[in-house]
Amino acid sequence: MRLPRTVLAAVSALALTGLAACGGGETPNAGAQGGTALYDALPDAIKEAGVIRFAGDSHPPYRIVANDGKTVTGIDKEIQDALAKVLGVRTEIVIVGGLPAALSGMLSSRYDAFNGPVKDTAEREKQFDAIVWMVSRTSYLVPKSGSATIAGSADLCGKKVSGTAGSIVEDQVKLLTAWCVKQGKAEVSFIGLADTNGTILAAKSGRADAAGMTESAAIDAISKEKDAFTYVTQTDEQGAGVDQLAMLVPKSSGLGPVMFDAFKEIFKNGEYQRIVDKYGLKNVAVDEPKFNTAATP
Repeated sequence: MRLPRTVLAAVSALALTGLAACGGGETPNAGAQGGTALYDALPDAIKEAGVIRFAGDSHPPYRIVANDGKTVTGIDKEIQDALAKVLGVRTEIVIVGGLPAALSGMLSSRYDAFNGPVKDTAEREKQFDAIVWMVSRTSYLVPKSGSATIAGSADLCGKKVSGTAGSIVEDQVKLLTAWCVKQGKAEVSFIGLADTNGTILAAKSGRADAAGMTESAAIDAISKEKDAFTYVTQTDEQGAGVDQLAMLVPKSSGLGPVMFDAFKEIFKNGEYQRIVDKYGLKNVAVDEPKFNTAATP
């Protein structure tokens, strides 16, 4: 006889609690804290499943996908582990082919959340709750072996830039292009690809002159190949500004407000700061999480 999912979830939670009590092998991201206020506030569908399903594309250092295509390490995994502990449910990351797949997958209920980093916009907030947990400026990774001379972001005018389709970078390249045109220079050509690894490969192969990404991602890429790249950062004059980066959760699920409270808890208990320090994110960290910052009054 097949047991109902609610019974299975309850049995799973009891088993995990028993393991924790015995000092046994609790899985790293299984909170097993059912009965806490945050767990009780979770939507019934999440409690029934016992897991929050995150969509995630390959985006070092946020999501570093192993060769098996499933195992994920990095900032995103550690943030989700910290959230899982205070929420009392497991988390899992399902690798998808970029932002459009993550957004459509959430709207069709295949995934419960997407941790980005993705820009919080009023348009996105029509369908998603956005929990802002970091900020960023757009940077451009430049291969030292490339034929183009790019000493600053102004030198990107007339060049080809690869970036993740639908990402912050695509919006920023449009602003940079507008600046270039005002200066009487040629437009920047944007090459939209599925993920950060693809954008870096495009630049290394000469298909693009530079690869656009968050500054933290550019620093990570340089740390792995110290002699291969330099990077330049888009200026305020070129429309950059500071982008609010958020986790997105479908409004229809009811998970957003609970996830926001979970973020507040990991700020309070020090886990957020530990992850920030570990990955050198001090320059893009925020003092507190924020909820739906782009919503129009």
